[in-house]
Amino acid sequence: MDSINIKQLAERLNLSTSTVSRAFRGHSDINKETKEKILAMARELNYQPNHMASNLRDKKSRTIAVIVPEIANNFFSRAINGVERVARDNGYHLQIYLTNDDFEREVSFMSQLHNGRVEGIIMSVTGEANDHSYMHKLRKKSIPLVFFDRTYDDVKASKVSTNDYESSFSATKHLIDRGCSRIVYLVVNKNLSIGKMRMQGYKDALEAAGLPFVENLVIDCSNELGKNLDILGRVFSAIRPDGVFASVERLAIASYYVCHNMNLKIGNDIRIICFSSLEIASLLNPALSTITQPAYDMGMEAANILFRRLNSENNDDIIEHVVLESELVIRQSTLGS
Repeated sequence: MDSINIKQLAERLNLSTSTVSRAFRGHSDINKETKEKILAMARELNYQPNHMASNLRDKKSRTIAVIVPEIANNFFSRAINGVERVARDNGYHLQIYLTNDDFEREVSFMSQLHNGRVEGIIMSVTGEANDHSYMHKLRKKSIPLVFFDRTYDDVKASKVSTNDYESSFSATKHLIDRGCSRIVYLVVNKNLSIGKMRMQGYKDALEAAGLPFVENLVIDCSNELGKNLDILGRVFSAIRPDGVFASVERLAIASYYVCHNMNLKIGNDIRIICFSSLEIASLLNPALSTITQPAYDMGMEAANILFRRLNSENNDDIIEHVVLESELVIRQSTLGS
């Protein structure tokens, strides 16, 4: 059977073309029974919706950009799923941009996107450089921007974060309560807003316990596993820490490798905890203690903020900051045997 157009489909269903169009875009004002009826008739009559043509008529791209440092990290993949769920419910599509923590790529992406290719941007930043003037082009173009997790404090934009300071304080206190006194803090970028908050929680927990803050116990690491293995191998040999607080997941994994190579028993010789949304944390040997962020909910909340901006006539005046709670999950990497 030859394909038909939307007008013919609507006539067969005795519905308006706008109702049929909204059903294909997933609008919430179309009830489930009507939507299923429309989709069933479309399959029967071989109807294929032309979203591109519709978007051109509306003079809208109906597309959102999501800019993230990486997608191999379970946190960002889950956050993207949360964004996609809300975007789909609103009849929008996603374009994913991967910076690989490269500042020049971030600047390039933002320069491309201020031309109207997308209607809004949800972003977790690289955290590099102090000049973020390239961000201001979006404001001039009235393209809403929402940060999540990693933000620039000098850029006026809505953001979704977690209680990083409190989580870091609790994680450090847990290590101290388990008998740790030489706790190394592993970080990739201390200049990031979340890096500062997490390290402050670490510092204050040491002070509250009467332990000194030692600058040499804050270890600058890399995004590359090979480099981290070298860095941590030297640190663990020289300092002999009894506790490890990793600010990001990959540094905890690198610590596991180094402990294995050095025959250090995790949970007894050295205790490890980290920020992580790793689903297999409980399957590691030993199971990894984590500060688990609500990644999916963060993505959904960032998207909800963006659509409130898109649906508001005065969207430039709406600045929101939503803070979600992370969960401290204690496992054998800090409890020992």
